[in-house]
Amino acid sequence: MIVRRATKADAAAVWAIIEPMIRAGETYTLDRDMREADALAYWFGAGKEVFVAEEDGIILGTYYLRANQAGGGAHVANAGYVTGAAATGRGVARAMALHSIDHAKARGFRAMQFNFVVSSNVRAVGLWQSLGFEIVGRLPGAFAHPAEGFVDALVMFRGL
Repeated sequence: MIVRRATKADAAAVWAIIEPMIRAGETYTLDRDMREADALAYWFGAGKEVFVAEEDGIILGTYYLRANQAGGGAHVANAGYVTGAAATGRGVARAMALHSIDHAKARGFRAMQFNFVVSSNVRAVGLWQSLGFEIVGRLPGAFAHPAEGFVDALVMFRGL
């Protein structure tokens, strides 16, 4: 598996990965009815570097990296990740996470912060913790999960 910078030619594959996540409404604070053009504009938005994880020519996952804030907070990176449903459990998320950490370091970021990790997304929380991220904040009932009701959102952080 390789992780590489996404190109415009990857847009359809990226949409195929992020659409089910958007429609499920279980992990991101995106409108579940978001249209393809709006979703791709969000994912490939200004200030974001987008990458894909690929194996044998098939895109298995995608992530973006950006500065978490402007100005005095621009030294802290932020990222969003989605693994395709068919690739779950194959180490795609870990490969993208490790790539993003290395890339963030190379870009000069001093830390990474995830602002809104849905607490019921236990696989993601476990992955981030295994990679040295700490839960530094908890937002009680901040996310309206479609099946579990109101669940906490976590702020997770690690130095680079």
